[in-house]
Amino acid sequence: MLPPGAFVGAGVYALYYTGDHPAYAALTDVNKDGHYLCPIYVGKAVPDGARKGGQGDDVDPGFALYKRLNDHAKSVSAAQNLKLEDFHCRFLSVDDIWIPLTESLLIERFKPVWNRVLDGFGNHDPGKGRHSGKMPPWDCLHPGRPWAERLQPCAFTTDELEQRVREYLENSLL
Repeated sequence: MLPPGAFVGAGVYALYYTGDHPAYAALTDVNKDGHYLCPIYVGKAVPDGARKGGQGDDVDPGFALYKRLNDHAKSVSAAQNLKLEDFHCRFLSVDDIWIPLTESLLIERFKPVWNRVLDGFGNHDPGKGRHSGKMPPWDCLHPGRPWAERLQPCAFTTDELEQRVREYLENSLL
């Protein structure tokens, strides 16, 4: 999932799944043999401070895109029922003015299951004293991130989440 070495840039990316988790069988089918047709997740990586606004044209993107992909690799590796080698990535480094629009267009076009149905993959640790919220659905289906274990129990069972994912993929990949 990660490029072989760190690189400078900010931009957008799509993650593709080709593993054997039963909930994602339909997705694996369309992404097999290197035909990455439907991402499981689409995201963005903006330069440090970009969320505060006021970015000019001369903003150094730093390693924002590489760092974000690395964060995702850690999340996948921490999950007890996913394997990092089952994920593939495509990314595009672009000027930060285009990043939010491009991410929105990609999500609308491909409707990735982790963006639409199984929320929480891109979440970070909420921080000390802020664990009164519920565990994200992504962490309920893919347990293993230590910080998520400190949150309140998920509102759904694993079986319910797997069923929601299967139904969504069967209906959206037709």
